[in-house]
Amino acid sequence: MLSSPRPSVIQLAIKEKSALYAAYIPLFSEGGIFIPTQRNYKLGDDVYVLLSLPDQAERYPVAGKVAWITPAKATHHRTQGIGVRFPEGAKSQALRQKIEEILGAHLASDRQTQTI
Repeated sequence: MLSSPRPSVIQLAIKEKSALYAAYIPLFSEGGIFIPTQRNYKLGDDVYVLLSLPDQAERYPVAGKVAWITPAKATHHRTQGIGVRFPEGAKSQALRQKIEEILGAHLASDRQTQTI
């Protein structure tokens, strides 16, 4: 019997609000984050993300799943990468709340993001 591969570990440090706005995926019910990567993933792959947010010393561990893939050479000059959906639970809710707190009024912006 084959064992499933261990989730890949990705460290993502977002240093600016504009980068967080471009990467955040509020459409996922628990929230999510876009991660630029050239590595190949499939929808549903498990990934473990160590996420650093702007002006925050804390790193947030997220055991998420790939729920979005932007392929190489995507239209509209979008960056190749994956969208990771945060898992259900209190930690994800707290992380989503923290991200939305940091973004504040930026959430209502119509600026283009890395996702939708």
